Amino acid sequence: MPNAFLDFFSDTKTRPTPAMRAAMMAAKVGDEQKGEDPTVTRLCERVADMLGQEDAVLLPSGTMCNQIALAVHCRPGDEVICDQSSHIINSEGGGPAALAGVMLRGLPGKRGIFGAADVTGAIQPESRYRPRPRLLCVEQTSNFGGGSIWPLETVRQVTATAKAGGLVTHLDGARLFNAVVASGVSARDYAETFDSAWVDLTKGLGGPVGAVLAGPRDFIREAWRLKQRLGGAMRQAGFLAAAGLHALDHHVARLAEDHANARALAAGLAQLPGIRLADDRIETNIVFFDVAGAGYSAVDFVAAAKAKGLGAGAFGPSLVRMITHLDVSADDVRRALEIIASLRK
Repeated sequence: MPNAFLDFFSDTKTRPTPAMRAAMMAAKVGDEQKGEDPTVTRLCERVADMLGQEDAVLLPSGTMCNQIALAVHCRPGDEVICDQSSHIINSEGGGPAALAGVMLRGLPGKRGIFGAADVTGAIQPESRYRPRPRLLCVEQTSNFGGGSIWPLETVRQVTATAKAGGLVTHLDGARLFNAVVASGVSARDYAETFDSAWVDLTKGLGGPVGAVLAGPRDFIREAWRLKQRLGGAMRQAGFLAAAGLHALDHHVARLAEDHANARALAAGLAQLPGIRLADDRIETNIVFFDVAGAGYSAVDFVAAAKAKGLGAGAFGPSLVRMITHLDVSADDVRRALEIIASLRK
């Protein structure tokens, strides 16, 4: 039976499948704060190994992964270098300034991706007048870059350049598995050159809560200290960890379906009068398009679509984002296109 409301706003909109719910209910649990939850331990060990890191910690969200990583790697007043479109700059409530006390330098990458020369130019010589460059962040895939994939060679070049300049490096892996499935490059290959990395269990993978931050043991020890400071343990979190393990077992390869659905969505949008794709290179599951030619602002378009049973997001005066995910089928894409076609002023 088709979904009554087609929610393309984000891949965080999924609900646990029946099989995932069953895995959660069957989970062995304990107090994760004391290291007594076997399911949490198994998830953290698995993610650390997948990313080529020593240790890991389960956290409620990817935003918390980023904020803890910034606070562990940096001292107040240090400078963090990332793309100007990055989630850390645009979507974390000013956390870097409020929680870690760091300055942010946004690089003007293309589709959310910058190069080694950009990093070299951003690393300023030591001066008591300037913030000290300390950390380089990469977001894989780039959300506001339209789900664009950082090529492995570019990842290796920018991390090597950063480390040669005395910086540490951090991977925001919110949609890392989308990049893995689309490119054929392993998560370990993408992540192992970073000093810390994390993966989301909700975006794409369909889990209800959680992300796993990985890095060296000393880094994770300090990450746990900040986890405690920001709210503490989640106690019997094995129920959530079981959802993550189920997702890693069953929901990674199927991301290819989301990518195919995103391409179909983009192809259909490109045929509609007044709709212009922001970029016709759809690498993963994110589609941005402009609705000015259809006579809409983004906010008005999203409201009109919602009234007809379609969820999307406004991300600029006339820019709209739609994301495909576990709860979106090929038929849902066709129905979404029919709704959009009907929104003619």
